[in-house]
Amino acid sequence: MTEDVFDRAIGYPYPFPQCSYIYHDGACEEVSSDACFPDVSRLTPVLAVGSNQSPQQLARKFPCADWAPIPVSRVALKDFDTVYSAHITGYGSIAATLCYMPGTTVNLFVNWLDGAHLGRMHETELGNENYEFGRLSDIHLEAETGPSLTEVSLYHGLRGIFAKDGDPVPLAEVLANNRQHDEMTQHQVQSYIRDRLEPEKPLETFIQESVASPEIRKFRTERIGEGGLLFTYEGYVPSGL
Repeated sequence: MTEDVFDRAIGYPYPFPQCSYIYHDGACEEVSSDACFPDVSRLTPVLAVGSNQSPQQLARKFPCADWAPIPVSRVALKDFDTVYSAHITGYGSIAATLCYMPGTTVNLFVNWLDGAHLGRMHETELGNENYEFGRLSDIHLEAETGPSLTEVSLYHGLRGIFAKDGDPVPLAEVLANNRQHDEMTQHQVQSYIRDRLEPEKPLETFIQESVASPEIRKFRTERIGEGGLLFTYEGYVPSGL
């Protein structure tokens, strides 16, 4: 297996700055004040809970200068956490989803998208029945730059929340205050799932098989979904896309 395939799977959710930024044409310009943040009044705010927080992932989806710049606000979302979804992506990662978690405040990002951006993001997120597009209302979301919000769009995981010993598992790479469950890195959660399903198999081989075979990936997704948890929050409504 090539190192790039393994690195992409294990690298999720990929590096992101600890401040707001503007992404354009593969570059990330960090922004530290409202004075430097553009007008986003005509753009759609979409909460990023996993790899869409990262300029590296945005570069895969919007790789050239033909795309307009994407303002990205760093935000603090109260009473939620980012946890592992009960599914494996086509590139081998265990993806992220949002979990209602009273008392926890998680640091995330909001991507401000125009119509073309949103169409492209739908193509990358909605084609495999792992996510749906929806709206989260009645929230307390403070933005480092750009407007604070009481509602926001997001891609909501349809496979449920991955559970370890009955508890959701937060992403160690995403910072949060008052986190209530043990967090794991992508490498740790992959190793845990490998140990549960095929303990004798090298992790590199395990991930290679998940990437190479849709049938194996589907079977493993079904297995890791056993005992999973449901997302429950009255303020969430699917968009109907």
